[in-house]
Amino acid sequence: MTINHKLLDVLRRGRTAHENHLVDGLVRGAVSRREFLRYGSVLGLSAPLLGGIAGAVGYGLNPVAARAGTPGGTIRFGQIVPAGAINPVTIADAGGVTVLSQFAEALVLSAPDLSAVPLLAESWAPNDDGTVWTFKLRQNVKFHNGKVMTADDVVATFDRLSDPAVGSNALSALSGILSKGGTRKVDDYTVAFHLDAANGNFPYAVSTDNYNAVIVPAEMPEDFEATMIGTGPFKLEKYTSKVGASFVRNPDYWGAAALPDRIEITFYDDYQPQILALQAGEIDLIQQVPVLQSMGLLADPNFSILSTRSSAHHQVHMRTDAEPFKDKRVRRAIALCLDRPKFVQGLLRGQAQIGNDSPFMPAYPSTDTSVAQREMNIAEAKDLMEAAGMADGFKTTLTTEKYLEIPDYAVLIQNAVKEIGGDIALNIMDQGAYYGDAVPGKSPWLDSEMGITDYGHRGVPNVFLQAPLTSTGTWNSAHFANSDYDTLVRGYVAALDLEAQRAAAGKIQNLLLDETPVIFSYFYDFLTVTKAGATGVVATAMGHIMLAQASV
Repeated sequence: MTINHKLLDVLRRGRTAHENHLVDGLVRGAVSRREFLRYGSVLGLSAPLLGGIAGAVGYGLNPVAARAGTPGGTIRFGQIVPAGAINPVTIADAGGVTVLSQFAEALVLSAPDLSAVPLLAESWAPNDDGTVWTFKLRQNVKFHNGKVMTADDVVATFDRLSDPAVGSNALSALSGILSKGGTRKVDDYTVAFHLDAANGNFPYAVSTDNYNAVIVPAEMPEDFEATMIGTGPFKLEKYTSKVGASFVRNPDYWGAAALPDRIEITFYDDYQPQILALQAGEIDLIQQVPVLQSMGLLADPNFSILSTRSSAHHQVHMRTDAEPFKDKRVRRAIALCLDRPKFVQGLLRGQAQIGNDSPFMPAYPSTDTSVAQREMNIAEAKDLMEAAGMADGFKTTLTTEKYLEIPDYAVLIQNAVKEIGGDIALNIMDQGAYYGDAVPGKSPWLDSEMGITDYGHRGVPNVFLQAPLTSTGTWNSAHFANSDYDTLVRGYVAALDLEAQRAAAGKIQNLLLDETPVIFSYFYDFLTVTKAGATGVVATAMGHIMLAQASV
């Protein structure tokens, strides 16, 4: 590797200490080029600057130009029916996210390569300790009602999302990070986020990762579903609950004009009808398909599979405050019964990465890859059960949702724990019933003694670390309360330095392997299927489908 020190000195000028520390890490080899590019984008370094620094140390970039599609026509796609109303404050399911992504936009795009890309924000930067992040907004952006988007709309949006009184689902990402009143207008096109605590990955909290965080008018209509006013490349034509929706090109879009004239969405209760509709030519693409049900499409030249590596996973929780899971040895024994490589190759046909019972998937730059992988070990599992005084086994009920491969995964777990005397009854529910009101006491998800929940992709692990696992986490279905864990997560979240994040990550990974309140067997790839020859379809592993530059 060669280093152009003169160019590097020029590119460093005006950078913060944290940004230059990241550059130093790249130079001495502690940070890889890929990690540098991803993490630099979080700190708000522009693409030209990132490319210049990478080039100065002998790397350089290889951007891929987008393919031009054919304008006009209608794109038809299928998706699972949304579980609730299309309301950006309360949406909590993949079906709702997909609809939302047709007409509304966030400040930042969490890209498939885990980088943070400007969307409605042009740039951002933290202060020295990461407690204040200042965002410059894109100008001349109009809502579908003709109103120009300004800082007032951004402030109102985040005050609404961070207000516990309105039942915001975004609190899963914002609780303990951003409180109501913390979003402040600097001028008409500048907003400063004054955080509750330092946060080194804050741009992801206001990105498409936080799917509720789309910018809507300050005076959000009470019946939002009737108008769906956003800033996106398409605007609402018609919406019929439980049936489908259609959107038309937005002539006043701030970016490149959408290629399709219209988007038509059909809602389905299951996946097989969508596959049959695609094969019959009734739709052009399916937003997401389960691996097992899509095997026939993988080898069919009439269709193309878009596979996106992701941190999405099916998280198994065990109530740490209730029998039989109060004893961590029982929880660890269950984890040791699972043959993770077999799950990846059999259940998911290789379309996944093996998990290690923490949110840190291998692809995250901050993951400590030196932590040993947990492997199936029935003998050790039996020893743990005997030590816990449960050599004769246990009985419990696993409650979960009918979604993707989860029911099959539940059966595999049910069979696996028989090796240690585990007797698990299965309670598989429709998604809406499983999530309930998504608050303790009114949700089988949060109240069940054991369960499996689908968690959508995030570009950084912060939400996975906080919402399901901290003592006050809004999604803490395991009822896990560990002060050491809470302290480690606060340190990880506050770190602006990638190396400091990785050091904290290793400690978190080892603690979770010891405690095992949840099981991460795998992180599954997100699969979208289109007609052969389709171009420009962008799918995120969070459930967004972006069709502005698509052609079928």
